[in-house]
Amino acid sequence: MDTLLKTHNKLEFLHPLHGFVEKTSGLSPSKPHSHELKFVPNKPNLKLGKNFSLKAKSSALLELVPETKKENLDFELPMYDPSKGLVVDLAIVGGGPAGLAVAQQVSAAGLSVCSIDPSPKLIWPNNYGVWVDEFEAMDLLDCLDTTWSGAVVFVDDKSTKDLGRPYGRVNRRQLKSKMMQKCILNGVKFHQAKVIKVIHEESKSLLICNDGVTIQAAVVLDATGFSRCLVQYDKPYNPGYQVAYGILAEVEEHPFDVNKMVFMDWRDSHLDNNRELKERNSRIPTFLYAMPFSSSRIFLEETSLVARPGLSMEDIQERMEARLRHLGIKVKSIEEDEHCVIPMGGPLPVLPQRVVGIGGTAGMVHPSTGYMVARTLAAAPIVADSIVRYLGSEKSIFGNDLSAEVWKDLWPIERRHQREFFCFGMDVLLKLDLEGTRRFFNAFFDLEPHYWHGFLSSRLFLPELLFFGLSLFSHASNTSRIEIMAKGTLPLVRMISNLVQDRE
Repeated sequence: MDTLLKTHNKLEFLHPLHGFVEKTSGLSPSKPHSHELKFVPNKPNLKLGKNFSLKAKSSALLELVPETKKENLDFELPMYDPSKGLVVDLAIVGGGPAGLAVAQQVSAAGLSVCSIDPSPKLIWPNNYGVWVDEFEAMDLLDCLDTTWSGAVVFVDDKSTKDLGRPYGRVNRRQLKSKMMQKCILNGVKFHQAKVIKVIHEESKSLLICNDGVTIQAAVVLDATGFSRCLVQYDKPYNPGYQVAYGILAEVEEHPFDVNKMVFMDWRDSHLDNNRELKERNSRIPTFLYAMPFSSSRIFLEETSLVARPGLSMEDIQERMEARLRHLGIKVKSIEEDEHCVIPMGGPLPVLPQRVVGIGGTAGMVHPSTGYMVARTLAAAPIVADSIVRYLGSEKSIFGNDLSAEVWKDLWPIERRHQREFFCFGMDVLLKLDLEGTRRFFNAFFDLEPHYWHGFLSSRLFLPELLFFGLSLFSHASNTSRIEIMAKGTLPLVRMISNLVQDRE
């Protein structure tokens, strides 16, 4: 699935991707104000086994994990020239897919853009899996390096769901190269640094970087992911967490059909000989997500869909090793591994506020699934068009007023209501054990494709989501219906209350 946050030493919730921690300050439209960011040095990128328990150290699988290698694009970037002291129209903090997508589209309209990132040429280390139709709609099919004609879900040892929806893995180098080249062609400038302080004035903001350079911009976009370094929140942050450990490996063989990816494998027979581990999995289950590239090369990821608090990485790895042994998968070598922590749900940021956000920092992760990449890439034109429209208008909208309009376009009431329903779904999933989770997905993937496609891809809005809920309830077993009513009543009441309170 989407791999949105990687940690290399231990499970770290809200690990600052850009190396800073938020220090809040009040917003005032009548006078300049600053947003200070405490710089936190990056931790050394240690090999996983060195900081884990003795059990992890002795793992034959983990001993195959290579040292992390950083790959960079091999072309030159046009750099921002601070000596000119120009005020750019848009400064984007963060060089991930969402940030580059907005940079590309705003610059295409003739506005000046500066992208600020400590490693602007670094190829993203994340594995992104997407439904093919999502990337086709955005003309990005050339950025998929592998596609499968469909996907499969193993509900248990007796029940399997064949999903006739093509799936693909994103070619990270190709996607970033394509986006960067368009940015360069459009005149985007790049600055290799970290932002440590932001000062807002009436019509512009000053971004002070750790190299001493100050960049002035009419609009600031925070695209730093879950660090939430610029975008502010005013409510307690208590999300669920999706935690996963994955490896891209060469194996002697594996039992999966190379024409289908494994979307979810909830089987637990691999734990029959480990009572304690099987009981843990029964309470908070994990599933296998697998992308077979050939009979001997495969991406394998053990995933906890959502839990609060999140499972430990050691627990995830122990379950994965037991599963691979049971499936007879003997790993010969590991090309790369990844440790994923994805905050899901929780409150939206303060709406509106001076800094505009997109992606994880703007609360755009799907609260029930952890998906975000396709959603944020699809939202980039909305943010870009809004910035272009208001910066280029004759009404002279700037500062807080301009940001408020962009936030309104990014999070209109129908999107907020959609997210509220997804959070309700997450709250139900948090309460389900393995058997309840199996019953849920057995009914979910029996729905009409329009409903489960739309739910996973954030295409359904509240009226259709209500029909989705009724359809899911009708497809569920009697046991599952009773369970949903018992465990979903309080989340349902909370959702209805939030929907009533959230009005334009």
